[in-house]
Amino acid sequence: MPFHRFYCSPNLYTKEEKQAIAQAITKFYSRLPPFLVLVNFIDVDKDNFYVGGEPNDRYLRINVQHSANPVQTRAWVEAYEKALEPFTKGKGIGWELQMTNEDPLFWNANGMHVPPFLSEDYMKWKELNRPVEWGTAVELEEAGSKKDE
Repeated sequence: MPFHRFYCSPNLYTKEEKQAIAQAITKFYSRLPPFLVLVNFIDVDKDNFYVGGEPNDRYLRINVQHSANPVQTRAWVEAYEKALEPFTKGKGIGWELQMTNEDPLFWNANGMHVPPFLSEDYMKWKELNRPVEWGTAVELEEAGSKKDE
């Protein structure tokens, strides 16, 4: 659901920092099944990254695309910035953040429309950390429980 793209120079973050960023972002979306939180680092060489007409390898552009449960408050954006602060302000770089909200009507996961937020089926997705067929999540669990009897 949230797709995060970090456009940065190849050496701006270590492998460990990238994982820490991805984990911080996933934790920030604690109400979502973790498999729905996507983070991409896109390396842009200094010769291909210009800020104010000059090459720059100490700048980060973050694009976040939300496919459901759109961000509607400035406080949410500020909290997101705070979660990433060790990797932005704390690193002494310039950065910019842009979030967009997409229409959830056009969002599927594994070919399925995503269950309503916090519904029983949605919570099953979160518990299993993967998508399961709509309307069958509870029935599948009950069927599995009956096999054990």
